[in-house]
Order: sequence, then structure tokens, then C-alpha cells
Amino acid sequence: MKRIYSVVVLLLVGIVFAQVAEASYHFSSYQGRPPIHVLGGGKKSPVGMTPSQIKSVYRLPPSGGHGTIVIVGAYKDTSIEKDLQLFSKQFNLPACTEASGCLTEHPMSSKISSNSGWAMETSLDVEWAHAIAPTAKILLVEAATQSGANLLSAVDYAASVKDAASISMSWGGAEFPEEVSLDSHFKSVSGAPFFASSGDNGAGASWPASSPNVIGVGGTSVQLWGSSVLEHAWSGSGGGVSIYEKEPAYQTAYSIPKAGGMRAVPDVSYDADPASGFAVVKNGSWYTVGGTSAGAPQWAAIAALGSGVHSQNLYTDKASVQTGAYFRDITSGTNGSCTYFCQARTHYDYVTGLGSPLTDVF
Repeated sequence: MKRIYSVVVLLLVGIVFAQVAEASYHFSSYQGRPPIHVLGGGKKSPVGMTPSQIKSVYRLPPSGGHGTIVIVGAYKDTSIEKDLQLFSKQFNLPACTEASGCLTEHPMSSKISSNSGWAMETSLDVEWAHAIAPTAKILLVEAATQSGANLLSAVDYAASVKDAASISMSWGGAEFPEEVSLDSHFKSVSGAPFFASSGDNGAGASWPASSPNVIGVGGTSVQLWGSSVLEHAWSGSGGGVSIYEKEPAYQTAYSIPKAGGMRAVPDVSYDADPASGFAVVKNGSWYTVGGTSAGAPQWAAIAALGSGVHSQNLYTDKASVQTGAYFRDITSGTNGSCTYFCQARTHYDYVTGLGSPLTDVF
């Protein structure tokens, strides 16, 4: 029995050291990656969740939106305006073009190459931010590359936008020691909240979702049965306890179990399973796209749609007696084999956070 206990301890220690070793690289080597999954090939007509369906799932209004939703991505998407026009026409949304001032592209360099993976990410982000908050403006900030330095430069520009209602970052990577010193970058002059995808590789915290100045968005799987909605944790949803970031006051006040004084991720969740993915048009073809990439821009759109979407308010609302008016509590599903930290449960869990939205006002 003693020998078995020793083996178990050694295995646990080995897991911890492996996690630290994986995350012990430095910011200079950081590469942001979009957590995105495309289900199948291109089609001639839409496949996947439609705007009206997802608004019904999350009790969102059919129209609205104010200010500017700032989307931070990388590389150039040469067809984004044309794709957005096709998307808007298909789903009877207001046109959103550069000529009208609704859509603005801001490349961070005069020489930016294209990248097919990031271009699909851009289409998902822009089209679905517009779908959720169709009267808000959209600013697409394009980093020169996916390096940490270039992405952070794009974040700094986004933070300087005076009419920003929200800022979306559908990318992430493993944590690193210097991340704590970079938290100040996620503060907007307008007070706009930052959102980041928690990742699509299952259990484990990623940056920038792990920053206490960012709202981390995990993933769920949605099933529609007539007017009924079934939602459980998605197996790919990133989440866990940060290696470096201390627990912020809004989480300490909520008393998250087993956090050990460190930042818990994610904060909230949203549909991410490719099997219940979103209809996205890219270069004239339609795809079904999933991943926690979908949640960050749509939560950003919810912030532009309603009011009060800030970290403190989210935890306060979840702890209130009216919690069911704000969140769908995700209580089933898992994202790994790490027992407690990989299982969805009531109140807060390390897979779906506080749950999925049931309103645009927090």
C-alpha cells in the first residue's frame, strides 16, 4: 500500500513538473494560435447554427448594438468585406461595409501577408460579431504576424480606441513567466472589457485568457430539441488554474473551490463544439466552424449589445438569487481526465466557468 501511494505521488509530481516545463518558455517565443475547428468542406449554402437560432439559445434580442467591437487578429484577410456582405444578405442583417463606416480594417504594418487559418478565424469573428450586434461598428485590427510582440502591439492599438465597446481576442497559447507583467496591456481607454478564447485542447490554462484583466471564454456543446436547449461542457474547452496569475478580487469574493489563490479560467462559456458550430462564409463558400474562437467575439458583441458585461458584474450576478436570469449553469460534461478540474458542475467549474449567457444585461 505504501509503495502504491509513493507511485501515485511521483506521478502527480511528474504531471506538475511537466506543466511547468511546458510553460517555462518566454514571451519572445510566444505564438498566438486561433482555436478554431472547421467541420467538413465548403458548401454552396449555409450549414451550421444561424443567427436566429443562437439568439434563441441565449435569449438575445434580434437587433441592437452600440459603439465599436474591436477584433484583434493576425495577417490579412483579403475577402473579409465581400464575405461579410454575403453573410449579411443571407441572414437579412444590415449591410456592414467600409464605405458606410460600419467596417474598418487597421493593418499594423504596410506589409502583411495572408494566412488561410487566420483568414477563416477573421471571417468567423467579424461575421458573428455583426450577427449578434448588427448595429455596432466593427474594427478589425490585423497584427503583422502571430508573434506575441506583434499581437500585443495590435492589442495596444485596440486599447486606444475611444469608442470601443468591447475587444475580442480569439487566440491564445501556453502561459509563460512574464505574462503577469503584461496585464496592464488589457486596459482600454474607454473601459471596454477584453475577451479571449480559453483554448481548444482541453484542460489547461492559456494566455491571454488567464489574465485577470481579460474575460476568458470556454466552450460548450449545444443541442436543439424543438424549443428545448440542451447544453453541456465541450470536451475541447480550455480551462484550469493559472501557473503565474494570482486570483483576482472578483474571484476571491466568489470563493472558487480549489483555486489555491491563483486565477481560475474560464470565466464564462459559449457554444464551441464544431458539431453545433456556426455558419461562416469564406471566399463565397459556406463552412461550419466551431471552437472557443466563436465565443470571444460573440461575448464581445453581447457587451456591445447590452450593458454591464465586466468581470466583477459577471461574478456578482452569478452569486445573486436571480442567477438563472443571467446564466445557464452548465452541470455536465468534461474536458479531460483530471477529475474535479475537468468536470462541469453547479456554480463555477474549470471547464465552463460561470456558465453561458441568458441575457445581454449584467
